[in-house]
Amino acid sequence: MINISETAQAHFCKLLANQETDTNIRVFVVSPGTPSAECGVSYCPPDAIEESDTVLEFNGFDAVVDLESVPFLQEAEIDFVTDQMGSQLTLKAPNAKARKVDSDAPLAERVSYMIEAEINPQLASHGGNVTLVEITEEKEAVLRFGGGCNGCSQVDLTLKEGVEKQMLEQFPGELIAVKDATEHKAGEHSYY
Repeated sequence: MINISETAQAHFCKLLANQETDTNIRVFVVSPGTPSAECGVSYCPPDAIEESDTVLEFNGFDAVVDLESVPFLQEAEIDFVTDQMGSQLTLKAPNAKARKVDSDAPLAERVSYMIEAEINPQLASHGGNVTLVEITEEKEAVLRFGGGCNGCSQVDLTLKEGVEKQMLEQFPGELIAVKDATEHKAGEHSYY
């Protein structure tokens, strides 16, 4: 579920050596499955472990994950990196904002997951987002842009060269086109 690099494991062991005996780490997601999801790591003393927690054994310590966070920490990675700016712990959890769906899930679920996990994080830097409206019988994904994308003069480029390109690569044969259902001249975040 969570991959912790050897350098991160050594870092945790050093930190835990200064704590009371049997203290481990807790890895968690605040607001899992939402656009505001945040991942974190904290100390986890023995009396803070719940029966429903998942305990993952590592070299010299355990990582404890609460029941709600488990599906959102699939494929998570924790590393300890050193560069010219210093040393820092990095936590990457690609499924924190959207629960990962199985490869055999309905197409609409897989497309929605891809939007939340891959597309919206890219659009968020411009204050935008996109949601799936429907998938037509003609294998077209109909999307609605919001936030900074509503009324943006670059939305056609974003749709064709960004979103559509990614979706058609990820769902070959299942999708043949991506359409925009947004009324770009209306809306509270419109540029017009």
